[in-house]
Amino acid sequence: MVSPVTVVKSEGPKLVPFFKATCVYFVLWLPSSSPSWFSALIKCLPIFCLCLFLLAHGLGFLLAHPSATRIFVGLVFSAVGDAFLIWQDQGYFTHGLLMFAVAHVLYASAFGMRSLALQKGLVMAVLSGLSYALLYPCLSGAFTYLVGVYVAVIGFMSWQAVAGLQLIGAAWRWTELAAVSGALLFIISDLTLALNKFCFPVPYARVLIMSTYYAAQMFIALSAVESREPVEDDRRSKTN
Repeated sequence: MVSPVTVVKSEGPKLVPFFKATCVYFVLWLPSSSPSWFSALIKCLPIFCLCLFLLAHGLGFLLAHPSATRIFVGLVFSAVGDAFLIWQDQGYFTHGLLMFAVAHVLYASAFGMRSLALQKGLVMAVLSGLSYALLYPCLSGAFTYLVGVYVAVIGFMSWQAVAGLQLIGAAWRWTELAAVSGALLFIISDLTLALNKFCFPVPYARVLIMSTYYAAQMFIALSAVESREPVEDDRRSKTN
């Protein structure tokens, strides 16, 4: 089991650009009422830094580990989704929703179908159903279906994250806890965004949405550090 101190020492320095970019976003706090390419860049910059965080582990690492590659591509789709949401009032909200749905599919694929974990899946299904039930009276038109599909997709992604989590025993890995943390924070961020957009003004909505969103993406990026693929390497070590 890798100690938290070891994790912080090895991964912390690579995350410094991400923390700086996040601080820049909150310090500048560009008004959402005046969308521009500059504001899109500032909003996407922390996600670009998380892409660089994964690249800092080496291009060979990404090429050798499909799960890490999927998370990298998911971050790219997320950045595109962020840019679309800058112009959501101009009709690009659905485009952003689609980009994030693709990102969640990639994240779910990265977390893998190693275990069905039906009980955990049932819990996530209930949470997803409650979230949609809360939003449903506020939805109309195509959003009634689009939001429903999106809730199902992010619920599936969260299920895959939770399914791989083992807190007891030698199989425990901190990256699995990071994946679960990222998935749950994503749910909080997106639910807050949906409530604020479709139902009622949420106090300090933007702060809550963006802080949980950036934290979610950071944890998901961290979950890629320990690959899920080296089964063949484990077999070789056992046979030697």
